[in-house]
Amino acid sequence: MTYSVIIPAYNESNRIRPTLDEILHYIEQRNWDAEILVVDDGSRDDTAAVIREYGRNHPQVRLVQNPGNRGKGFSVRNGMLQARGDICLFTDADLSSPITEAEKLLEAIRDGADIAFGSRWLRAELQTERQPLYRQLFGRIFNLLLRLILGLHFKDTQCGFKAFRREAAQRIFPLQKIERWGFDPEILFLARRMGFRVVEVPVLWAHSEGTRLHPFRDGFRMFGDILHIRWNALTGTYSTPAETSRSSSV
Repeated sequence: MTYSVIIPAYNESNRIRPTLDEILHYIEQRNWDAEILVVDDGSRDDTAAVIREYGRNHPQVRLVQNPGNRGKGFSVRNGMLQARGDICLFTDADLSSPITEAEKLLEAIRDGADIAFGSRWLRAELQTERQPLYRQLFGRIFNLLLRLILGLHFKDTQCGFKAFRREAAQRIFPLQKIERWGFDPEILFLARRMGFRVVEVPVLWAHSEGTRLHPFRDGFRMFGDILHIRWNALTGTYSTPAETSRSSSV
């Protein structure tokens, strides 16, 4: 079994080294055959240079660069489509969920899941540091809209800690259209649409003050993303060539 860990990164030069140290330590403890792909999203600082330097001493670490600043969703897709592992996991650069929690996702996959993703709200007591109340309220409203518009009956789609069997990743991510914050529900929507088994797993999690999500500005964009996902589904945008061929021959 081989593993790929994808880390989307934008202006992360200050904390990417300790993050990579933690992940490499975890990998070495478990004797994984693994690669780490850090996807630089057009950072304005020296994130890319830091990763290149780190990779000289740690060949498991590979820099992937986006064509400019395209968003977290684009970064995750870019990393997933270049990953070589049998299991592909993406995690936020701040490790809000400790990398040690990956074992919970892998256990779910060993038990038959195609996709396992971390949840902050299945067991809220596992949150070691909670978000501010206004962000919690935004999250609850967003979750309600996902249930009503997309039929995604999960407690938490937005936790940046998700693992995929390679087959699932290679089928889902080429169809992903949302490039920024709203990509998480899109990939889960596509997974359910394709019949993959998706499991939500409670994980340890701590709020990071360095988050770049603006709850009001980005909230409106994410609501628009939900509507785009529904529209894409209705208009056949997510249909694969095989599905289109089958429907036209009926």
